[in-house]
Amino acid sequence: MKRSNLMVGLLSVLVVFTVAAAFKVAHTVVIPLMIAWLLSYICGPVVNYLVHKKVPLGVAVFAVLALVLFVCYLGGVFLGGRVSDVLAQSPRYVNQLNAIYQDVVSGLDVPEDFLADINWARQLGPKLAALSGSVAVFMGNFLGKLILVLIFLVFMLLGKPYFKYKMAAAFPPDRATQFTEMIASISKQIGQYLVVKVAISGTTGVMVWVALTLLKVEFALTWGALAFFLNFIPSIGSILASIPPILLAIVQYYPSVWTPVLTAVVLLLIQMTMGNVIEPKIMGDSLNLSPVVILLSLIFFGWMWGMTGALLSVPIAATIKIVCENIDALKPISILMGSGKQFMKEKAKV
Repeated sequence: MKRSNLMVGLLSVLVVFTVAAAFKVAHTVVIPLMIAWLLSYICGPVVNYLVHKKVPLGVAVFAVLALVLFVCYLGGVFLGGRVSDVLAQSPRYVNQLNAIYQDVVSGLDVPEDFLADINWARQLGPKLAALSGSVAVFMGNFLGKLILVLIFLVFMLLGKPYFKYKMAAAFPPDRATQFTEMIASISKQIGQYLVVKVAISGTTGVMVWVALTLLKVEFALTWGALAFFLNFIPSIGSILASIPPILLAIVQYYPSVWTPVLTAVVLLLIQMTMGNVIEPKIMGDSLNLSPVVILLSLIFFGWMWGMTGALLSVPIAATIKIVCENIDALKPISILMGSGKQFMKEKAKV
């Protein structure tokens, strides 16, 4: 029996990594499919509401799709504007870097011809020029994936209003009701999680933008947008989002150190408050994930899909936890994926 259980466990691990390898190879299709699947939990309730109000299904899906396209258009315009602003100001910052470098080298006991001849404009100029081409390539790839996402999303939304009727026709009444309620509960929890996560990330981005604007750190809006996106990656994301504005403040206000230090303190306070106080309070303990699960998700999905996988890792892990929580046979997995804080509190009350 023990040998049989061991074989089953090893085969399960093998199947997981085989599927992961297949997903890694097929990332050009799987990533848009995953994004569309997550978006369907946000857009689906809107489509269902409109259909319930006697709006034709095609019109409801078209309206939601138009809204998604409008948001993507605004995001594209915003991203293009931010990149253009950064590139336009880059020569000034390259000169500032050169001045800082010369000050540092002059204070070191090194030969005059050692390292002092480095020209930051010559070193960074070609890289900044290449960045423009990289942005153009990125936008082309983004548009291609966006089309796939929208195609997948349309088909998913078109099928949502009829799902419960198909379940009623496919299974006996009791079993159909059970399945329908379970899937409705899963959909509701996933939708709530995604909406709350987007709201918290948006609030974090706005706070970073306002704080950096008050501190007069340049490109404050850009750093706020970066904080919004990277906030979907817990712990690591907030650190990565804080590094660029702090480095920029150092260069911008050199030789003064007070503004960079204040920038670091303010960003740290924002990230700690939103990540350790506000988010757990709103999400509740039921959706808290174990730090080990978060780390493994980041590694696993980051290995499969790179930065996109890292951004999607925690929403996918939370979705898996919610699904397991609503299926009796998989509840132990959901418990193991959780932080366990609620069980410690229950133990303390007893």
